[in-house]
Amino acid sequence: MSWKDNIQIRDLDPQDRIELTCRICKKTRYLTGAELHERRTQQRLTLAQVEQRAKCRQRGCGGTMRMAMPHLGETKGFVGGMA
Repeated sequence: MSWKDNIQIRDLDPQDRIELTCRICKKTRYLTGAELHERRTQQRLTLAQVEQRAKCRQRGCGGTMRMAMPHLGETKGFVGGMA
């Protein structure tokens, strides 16, 4: 059981972004919470179920997708050192 099993579409905010990457051709696309909310009949789906149903839209590919939720915070490099 992962974080994808605990979150339903209706739990997402409209500005939340979900990254989908094709496992075959590595093409990446993004979905927003607003786009997922437009699918009224699928509000109770978990993100794991959305990932299972997602297929690559790249012409001739149709591969399965890997889902990730991008981190919105700022990342910083390591500045410390060994003493």
